[in-house]
Amino acid sequence: MVMSFTSRTSHLKPEGAYQVLARANQLEASGRKIIHFEIGQPDFDTFSNVSLAGIRAISEGHTRYTPPAGMPSLREAIAEDAGQRRGIHIDPEEVVVGPGAKPALFFPTLALVEPGDEVIYPDPGFPTYEAMIRVAGGVPVAVPLVEENDFSFDLEVFDRVVNVRTRLIILNSPSNPTGGVMPVTDLEHIAEKACAYDCWVMSDEIYGRVTYEGLVAPSISSIPGMQSRTIIVDGFSKTYAMTGWRLGYGIMPRALADRVGLLLTHSVGSTAQFTQYAGLDAIRGPQDQVAAVNKEYQRRRDVIVAGLNDLPGIHCRTPQGAFYVFPNIKATGMTSDELANLILEKAGVALLPGSSFGEHGEGYLRLSYATSIETIKLGLERIRAVLLN
Repeated sequence: MVMSFTSRTSHLKPEGAYQVLARANQLEASGRKIIHFEIGQPDFDTFSNVSLAGIRAISEGHTRYTPPAGMPSLREAIAEDAGQRRGIHIDPEEVVVGPGAKPALFFPTLALVEPGDEVIYPDPGFPTYEAMIRVAGGVPVAVPLVEENDFSFDLEVFDRVVNVRTRLIILNSPSNPTGGVMPVTDLEHIAEKACAYDCWVMSDEIYGRVTYEGLVAPSISSIPGMQSRTIIVDGFSKTYAMTGWRLGYGIMPRALADRVGLLLTHSVGSTAQFTQYAGLDAIRGPQDQVAAVNKEYQRRRDVIVAGLNDLPGIHCRTPQGAFYVFPNIKATGMTSDELANLILEKAGVALLPGSSFGEHGEGYLRLSYATSIETIKLGLERIRAVLLN
């Protein structure tokens, strides 16, 4: 049988992180000791109260189907918590719970974008953005993130590309892969254009609570007039170290939430009930561990930024959020792929080339510092030895 596939899937390719992880695992299987900076997930265990709530839910028989958009109690808790943190009112019917945050990215895009519609997205950015735009038949329009502006949008390019064909603008702040946080002034500029051209905005805020020095990452949904055209994407993976629990959500106007609920109905059905009980305890329970984890991330960030800036040919800005650094390696004279491969093969340090996140990621590397300071220091020593060789 000749295998053929539809054009809507022909562009799909693996995420770079999983490709590098696979190669790192091969090296480990051969006896090499590999340091992992490639995977973007907390190294902390899920908070104990959250894990116990999930275990308790299973023991009490909460292993059934739920409404596709999520348990009413969880939707109510999310609406209250998310609204309070952003200074807006959110109705529980505007909340859609899914197995991870990716459905809240993919399904609104499928519900809003017609073939030929243009969608603006950040570059470098999370690879799923371009993938979901193309699956929906949209036209991806990349806007560079500017290193000198702490990796916020290049607003001059944005102003040139936004137009009457723009259906959706995707933002990610704090950013994967850069750790940059978009300032309110930039968000206000984008909001003005979104209103002028009647665009939707998708604001990926999955790292919204992973910030430093007391910074609160602003949400475009908080700007007057923007909540009615904004899709907030968030979840539990990064804040509560719940990556494997697969629990996320989207917040959007009621009519769109209903449509996304139908897509959930006909795709995943519903999110695991016991996982939702764990999420409910995460929101309603104590939040002191969130602050403690962020404090530790900040310690690690400071160590890795100082160490990278001490390496020949590398310059690294200090990220304001998330748990990634995105150092500039252009002075080394190597491409990001060449240097990432060299560091993996020679130093046994797995990290990602910036080109994995788009054309404008070339000349950079992404390292996750969601690991111990001891591991960070050892990884930097190994990288130094390769660069000086």
